[in-house]
Amino acid sequence: MEYVIRVENEINFDRAEKAMISNYKWVEGYAPKAFAELIYVENKGFALRMTACEDNPKAIYTKYDEPVYKDSCLEFFVSFNKDNGKYMNFEMNANGAFLSAVRTDRKNKTEIDKLAPLPEVKPFKGEGFWGVETFFSLEFIEKTSGKTSFERGESFKGNFYKCGDETEIPHFGMWSPVGTENPDFHRPEFFGTLTIEK
Repeated sequence: MEYVIRVENEINFDRAEKAMISNYKWVEGYAPKAFAELIYVENKGFALRMTACEDNPKAIYTKYDEPVYKDSCLEFFVSFNKDNGKYMNFEMNANGAFLSAVRTDRKNKTEIDKLAPLPEVKPFKGEGFWGVETFFSLEFIEKTSGKTSFERGESFKGNFYKCGDETEIPHFGMWSPVGTENPDFHRPEFFGTLTIEK
């Protein structure tokens, strides 16, 4: 799987490709339409917008580092720096609450508030859909991954997810398929390729 990241001078998702979160597995019965859009604001950082088509998303949690994956949740996992073997999970609910850490795997982690100031997550909601927007500045990326700059044509790895572990109908959707027998998003070996346009 490959996703092409558009380059913009400001945050503008008009040209952004939609990474469709359409691979649902492990449980059946509910597969809401969901997608992610990622752009690179040149020399500033990456803007992310994720959207899910749900009328009443479960949204209990309201604070940073709470288990938002139990709610209706949109998630971005990314390895900005391919040289250090680390990835960041960034999981968000419809309240704009989020859970995030830098990891080598599911168990070995450092919460991002110990590495950098927390990004702001802006939730939005309309008839039949909800979503979240956030921005990862180059300064934030350097503090959390050690990566200092990005060039046109450069690639790194990541994945986009939609889940709800304790919703009325539990569900697990992904952009790049995860080839495990049981639900597990913390598998960077199944990340897709994210490429900045030339």
